[in-house]
Amino acid sequence: MTIDTGKTGDPGQPGYADALTELDSILRELESSDVDVDRLAERVARAAELISLCRDRISTARIRIDEVIADLDGNDGVDVTGQSR
Repeated sequence: MTIDTGKTGDPGQPGYADALTELDSILRELESSDVDVDRLAERVARAAELISLCRDRISTARIRIDEVIADLDGNDGVDVTGQSR
């Protein structure tokens, strides 16, 4: 079984954890009283991109989990170790 690290293979796209870290950083920046108004729109746009990426990752994970559960449910009385129940 392969473990997916959440990376897309696209060097320009962060993994889920990296995206959350960057979102947290943007949020702290936006909450500060000395936020640069000239950068505000840029940071909000980047946050929107990261939120979209995270939602996509969650959706993909949900589909994968549903597939695994469906496969487990479809084993006709055989548990995950291959033993009859």
